[in-house]
Amino acid sequence: MKTLLTPVFIALFASVQCANFAYEAEQLSEADVGDFSAIAFGDTSGAALLSAGPDCREYPGTADWPLDEEWSRLNSTLGGSLIKGVPPAAVCYDGPYKDDAACTFLRRNASSTRFYLNDPVTVLSEWSEGDTCHLNPMSGENCTQGGFPAYVVNATTVRDVQIAVNFARNRNLRLVIKNTGHDFIGRSNGFGSLSIWTHYLKDFQFLNQYRVGLYSGRAAKVGAGIESWEMFAYMQQYNMTTVVAGGYTVGAYGGWMTGGGHSALASTYGMGADQVLSLQVVTADGRFLTADPYQNTDLFYALRGGGGSTYAVVTSAIVKAHPPTRILASTVAFSVRNSGNNATDAANTAAFWKGFDLYHDFGRKIVDNSGTACYVSRMSGNNGFTFTTDIELPNVSEEDLADFVQPLVADLTAAGLNVTNRGPSPASNWASSSRGTGDVPGSSRFASRLLPRANFDDPDLFEATQLAIRQSIEAGYTFHGIHIKPTEEVAGYPGNNAVNPAFRMTIMHADLFDNTRLRGLSPTAFKETHAALAKSMDAWRAVSPGAGAYMNEADLQEPDWQQAFFGTNYDRLLRIKRARDPWGLFYAPATVGSEAWVVLAADDMPTQNGPLCRAGSETARRWGREVE
Repeated sequence: MKTLLTPVFIALFASVQCANFAYEAEQLSEADVGDFSAIAFGDTSGAALLSAGPDCREYPGTADWPLDEEWSRLNSTLGGSLIKGVPPAAVCYDGPYKDDAACTFLRRNASSTRFYLNDPVTVLSEWSEGDTCHLNPMSGENCTQGGFPAYVVNATTVRDVQIAVNFARNRNLRLVIKNTGHDFIGRSNGFGSLSIWTHYLKDFQFLNQYRVGLYSGRAAKVGAGIESWEMFAYMQQYNMTTVVAGGYTVGAYGGWMTGGGHSALASTYGMGADQVLSLQVVTADGRFLTADPYQNTDLFYALRGGGGSTYAVVTSAIVKAHPPTRILASTVAFSVRNSGNNATDAANTAAFWKGFDLYHDFGRKIVDNSGTACYVSRMSGNNGFTFTTDIELPNVSEEDLADFVQPLVADLTAAGLNVTNRGPSPASNWASSSRGTGDVPGSSRFASRLLPRANFDDPDLFEATQLAIRQSIEAGYTFHGIHIKPTEEVAGYPGNNAVNPAFRMTIMHADLFDNTRLRGLSPTAFKETHAALAKSMDAWRAVSPGAGAYMNEADLQEPDWQQAFFGTNYDRLLRIKRARDPWGLFYAPATVGSEAWVVLAADDMPTQNGPLCRAGSETARRWGREVE
């Protein structure tokens, strides 16, 4: 009996040490629901089969879209936190939102402010929304709602989240979740949707001693809306380190964490998902729960790496607080340019690719010393090539890092390259003196691959891998490689999470960026240029069979995405998804269970600008879209 009670005692002891944030104490009750049945709690045991519901989620213009009076009542129930989802650039177009002063601000000043990060509907990758209301319209363009949400709940309490979840489920609405808008493939927007905006859930508490399971030590309770740059200030204040994203304005405890989350400390402390000791969440039935090693363990597993916007809405997390960790970086760069002399140019190009090989061989040494590296390689003018990397090591002296990098610099020089070596200095992606300003929407399209260590250990496989990457760069794409080694050993307790198993085998997260200007492309041109990108990626996949890709930085049209993004975890995650969300309320493209739905976008484009309908439904069949 004593053995059976011990885990319960430990879990209770942990919870006593850390109360809910004030915004989590404010929760929806049955009394609050009253006669407003649209916000009533759900019952997973009594939910109908997913295939038994209406063909599509409601959207403006359908017969069952809520009337204005119901939206007004919802807003009153929320205490006024319901926001009409207006595209920010609508102020530049004729119509009810036109505002010349506001338009001038967007065009001249917004890029030096936090406007877009603090905007309730902006997602920083425009093409996934449908690019329907652009700040600088091309000839003949107008502004339409597109994939921007119809309404947004500015969630500042758990009660807000619960009401939004219940209303969307009971009224058959598409629901999306948005934090900062760092979304590359359309998981934070959706045509006709109700959006839960978690951006202002920013509370923080440092826990000098926290226990749960086998963990006993320092920790931090963090709100889901805290951004990386805000966490650096807490790290300095409390003389500790937490693992956050290198992008300063990325929400550290939303989709970054639930999708895995890599950083400059991935080879030292593991992934963002590996840091989590406990989670506070709102599930699809509207209930507020704690998930940790001893309660709601299915959610605790799934939400640590199994993807965001899928199982529940995270409101806060308790994460490990490590000793203060300093990261130094040393920059290594080299390039070659064509001179017009064939023999000289051939020799220069050969030297460049020799240096490329030397660096990738050296990458094993970087990660084996708990380091990371981030580099970019691309073609430059007149068929030249450039290469720049930052080699990052934790808790070393300037002298130690200089000595570490010197053998690589010597080998590159011996290969005939003119090498620039700067540093050591504090890593530019692991400190923040900014206030999180400057992000603006763009339209990046890229694909990724988690290249296993075997691709760099085996000589024949190494040669084939290098050739596949080289041919991609020669095709005009930009290659972005990040050396990391987030093994289960460095991740530590509590382990047993849903991080893509490919991360545990990789020593390079490789991205291939398409430099095509997506603005103004016809659907045919969009698909043709994507097909070219996919062809280059097929060569990467061929040299890394059974590997995977990082779901947060990926091609939405990744082949066999279930295996690529989730690996052998997928079947278990799908069971959890179906048990916790039998309504399929939480939907985002290329996430667990999303194959049950299709977005009916015009011209079969891979955007979120179209009704969300059940795969195999009569409506989907009429559109010729039976499966995603």
